[in-house]
Amino acid sequence: MYPDYNNPQQTPPPYYGQSAVKTQTNSVMKRVYVRMTIGLLVSAFCALGVASNPAALNFVFGNVIMRWGIPIAMFAMAFILPVRLMKMSSGTVLTLFLVFSALMGTWLSAIFLVYKMSAIVATFFITAGTFGAMTVYGYFTKADLTKMGSFLMMALFGLIIAMLVNIFLHSSTMSFIISIAGVLIFTGLTAWDTQQVKQLSAANLDPALADKLATMGAMNLYLDFINLFLYILRLFGGNRD
Repeated sequence: MYPDYNNPQQTPPPYYGQSAVKTQTNSVMKRVYVRMTIGLLVSAFCALGVASNPAALNFVFGNVIMRWGIPIAMFAMAFILPVRLMKMSSGTVLTLFLVFSALMGTWLSAIFLVYKMSAIVATFFITAGTFGAMTVYGYFTKADLTKMGSFLMMALFGLIIAMLVNIFLHSSTMSFIISIAGVLIFTGLTAWDTQQVKQLSAANLDPALADKLATMGAMNLYLDFINLFLYILRLFGGNRD
């Protein structure tokens, strides 16, 4: 039974003014970007650490259990975190995100064997510039990006299917098209995810929930950045040969 707020004997819900909403939103968004940056740093250090150690590389990629276990673990964590979010503490959510970042960095260490360091560094700065521009757009735009986000999610599923098909076709042309599509999709998703996090942070004023939201928002934008980086690297990185 819903309360009747027209009844003067009932206590109305608390009112949060625009100032409180703005303060809440700014607080959450700051935590989102700080945690995303920390996640990227964790991934970078893990990737460099593994890539510079032949024994570690052999342990990760020469071991069948590790080679399959790491991506399966990341997939499981990416699925479980949103589903179990309300039942986890803020500290647990943040810890799992950092573990996820470490696993991602370990897995990405292989790029140092395929691409030159100069190409990786250049791609990072290109990605950072593109990501920065799109997240600023997503934060400040007055346009509703909901429809665009729905379209991009459908396109993402199509992209995944195309990648699976190309595993068997080994088509360089399809690989090139997939890379371009990946750049476009994750460029758009960066703006959409930013707007989604901003809107949710304005709607949830409970401190514990807001902190969890900051971590999940950081994880979504972290994944946008990583995927955008990898697709740009595939397009312009060349290889060591």
